Order: sequence, then C-alpha cells, then structure tokens
Amino acid sequence: MQELIYYFTHLAIIIGIYAILALGLNLVVGYTGLLSVMHAAFYGVGAYATALLMTQLGFNFFIATGLSVVIAIVLSFAIGLVLSRFDGDYYALGSLGFGVILYSVFLSWRGVTRGALGIPQIPKPELFGFEFSQITVFLLLVVVLAAGVYLCSRFVTRSSFGRVLMAIREDERAIQVFGYNTLYFKLTVFVIGAGIAAIAGALFASYITYINPSSFTAMESIYLLSIIILGGLASLRGSVLGAVFLVVLFEGLRHIGLSSDMAAHMREALYGVILVALMLYRPQGLVGKYKL
Repeated sequence: MQELIYYFTHLAIIIGIYAILALGLNLVVGYTGLLSVMHAAFYGVGAYATALLMTQLGFNFFIATGLSVVIAIVLSFAIGLVLSRFDGDYYALGSLGFGVILYSVFLSWRGVTRGALGIPQIPKPELFGFEFSQITVFLLLVVVLAAGVYLCSRFVTRSSFGRVLMAIREDERAIQVFGYNTLYFKLTVFVIGAGIAAIAGALFASYITYINPSSFTAMESIYLLSIIILGGLASLRGSVLGAVFLVVLFEGLRHIGLSSDMAAHMREALYGVILVALMLYRPQGLVGKYKL
C-alpha cells in the first residue's frame, strides 16, 4: 500500500511539472499563435542552471531557481529577437534550430554540463532549514508553484495584454493597423513562456537529482506540443488536462509487458498518431478554442 501511494505521488509530481511546461507553451502557441518547437530547450536551461548553481556554487534551490529564470529570460530575449523576423512555418523551423543548438550545448560543453554523463547528486530544495526531501512534501511544493503559474497565466490571458495576444493570433497585420507594436507583445510572451519552462526545469532537476541532455531533446518539445494540442489550444484548463492525460497514458506503457526500448519507441509512435488524429478530428483539442 505504501509503495502504491509513493508511486501515485511520484506520478502527480511529474504531471505537475508537465502542467507548468504546458501552461507556458500554451501562452506562446495557443494564445499568440507562435509555433515554438524549442520549449524543451528552455526547460533544459532551467534544469542545468539550477543544478550547476546548487552543486557548484552552493546556492539555495529557490535562489538558484530565480537565477535560472533570469538566465532563461535573457537567453529567450536574444533568441526571440531573431525569431521575430520569421512568420508561420519559418518561425517553427527557426525555433527548432535554436532548440537543437541548445541541446548541442548541453551535450558538448563537457567542462560545464559533463555532456552525456549528466549532473548527479543535485540537492533537494531547502527553506529556513526545512528540507523538501519527502516525496509528499515535494508534491506540495510542485502544487504551490503550479497553482502560482496557473494564476499568473490566467491574469495574463484575461488582461488587455492577453487580448492583444489573441488578436495577433487571429490577424497580426490588422492589429498593427491600430498602432500596436506586435514585436513587443510576441517577444514578451515568448520570454514569459521561457521563464515558466525554467521553473519546471528547476523542479525536475531537484526532484530527480540527476539530469542529462536526453531529457531536453526536440522530441520532448514535440511531446509538449502534443500535450497542449490534446488538452486544447488557448485553454489553461486544457494545458493541465493534456498533461494529466498524456503522462498517465505513457506511464501505462510501462505496465503492459513491453521492454524499456520498445516502450520508448511506442511512446514516440504515439506522439505522431495522437497529433495526426487530433489534426483530422479535433484540431482545437479537448477543451480548446483555437485551431492550430
């Protein structure tokens, strides 16, 4: 019974981390219409920055997380300036290219990231002497941060800023006629999404206590896109619903007698099947309002 509780708590933590990632990505893709395929790269930036600050410099988790968000924001601002020159499919290809570049940095910068060996022994969060080492306590931390991200995302989408984002998604040229600087809005939401992804990366690194580049590939970005497309574009509730559904679905592959290699291949195949099926029969997702 205790093992079962531990397993479901672990599952809830993973769902919470992916819900945070999906919320940030949905702001960019669902609400603004920018098809970014590099969200996993900012997830990795948050994870690596937090891991290095904690293991090499001895920073507290919360300070390291804050700094990792700043690093992701600065990096995404520079990348966003370049991507802002592109539209549509070219934007997606450009973001994919930058995602591959960052993955290559994680893999090749061995003096800092240790390459494929990864970074082990990442400490658990600690606040005023209290360590979030027990899995139930860590779940509470994830829930609090996920709720905070949800509320902040809700504030953004319901504000005048969010209404401009949705107008950009529908017709960017039309909103420019009314004097809006669409570059500012697109760049700002891209930076916000990257900062949110960095929070998820910090949680992942501290929870697993080990990271390597394999967790931040382009396939992971496609997985995140699958989550928001399934749950619903331009729907925060859909972001959470999609995370629950896909995490539980792919976790179930571990329990049907498949080998680990076969389960991994099945998972990638399911990405494609789910995306194709959604595009054909439910392009707005389960509770979404917008078709990609």
